[in-house]
Amino acid sequence: IEIGMDVAASEFYKNGTYDLDFKNPNSNSADYLPSDKLCALYLEFIKDFPMVSIEDPFDQDDWAAWTNITASTPIQIVGDDLT
Repeated sequence: IEIGMDVAASEFYKNGTYDLDFKNPNSNSADYLPSDKLCALYLEFIKDFPMVSIEDPFDQDDWAAWTNITASTPIQIVGDDLT
């Protein structure tokens, strides 16, 4: 078994951070993750599970995060929201 994720992170990108509790109308902005923390979370998933692909792990304008994750892992990183 191999796992691929389609995160669609642009949907929960708020003011330069990522709201993982975005479906909760009362989500706490203190819990939002900066790009580097979200990247670390993805890298933990990659280490702990048979991940082969992550699609749209960051907002399409968060270029530094895209650069960081592609340099940090050999798995496929897909950016269909980039175009």
